[in-house]
Amino acid sequence: MSPAAPLYEPANTLKPVAPGLWIVDGPIVRMATPVGGMPFPTRMTVARLADGDLWCHSPIAPDDGLFAAIDALGPVRHLVSPNKLHYAHIAAWKRRYQQATAWASPGVRERASSQRIAVDFDTDLAYAAEQAWAGELDQRHFRGSRAIEEVVFLHRASGTLILADLIENFEAARFGTAMRWIARLGGVLDPDGKMSLAMRFTFRERRTARACLQQMLAWQPQRVILAHGRCYLENAGTELARAFRWLA
Repeated sequence: MSPAAPLYEPANTLKPVAPGLWIVDGPIVRMATPVGGMPFPTRMTVARLADGDLWCHSPIAPDDGLFAAIDALGPVRHLVSPNKLHYAHIAAWKRRYQQATAWASPGVRERASSQRIAVDFDTDLAYAAEQAWAGELDQRHFRGSRAIEEVVFLHRASGTLILADLIENFEAARFGTAMRWIARLGGVLDPDGKMSLAMRFTFRERRTARACLQQMLAWQPQRVILAHGRCYLENAGTELARAFRWLA
């Protein structure tokens, strides 16, 4: 990997965020841009529920070392796709953990089919928290776009908000010059990360999106985990208000 886009080392390693909550930084994926592939760091979140079951948000490309670490943590019961862009590796996790439930986000089944990626989802995420984790994880659909919506989660015990693509916060030092400018123009460069400009344009129902934002703020999160870029480990409410000022 080029020094302009380093991994968040160590990769494929459980990193504690709070009691019962971990992140795992994964490999770089490249998204097409007019000047080449833009490097996206990947990140999954793992929560251990009160019964010991593991809840895995946006599973990354696994390796044997990560599987061994997960096995030592507890039984994997939930594989969660938070939106229709975060699903590609669920099939690999499902092959390993056949007893786990694969949860589909809105539009992800159609997306997987159009991309010819075989993923056997077991059931769909509802608007409110599923019975399997109600009381431990809150959830809501962030709506307002006809192109994409995301299911957001709050880990109650730690006050941690878990997002995928609603905010991207790429650090300039991890990009080459061209990609740095693309990230800046897209509004996703740290310290002013937010939803990408292209995705913001799809949110025509701003009132609906603002109501979703108010719900997230009402949760009063203490930190925000992002799938792409630097997370917000403090001042979560301030960062959310800043990142979503485009909804004003």
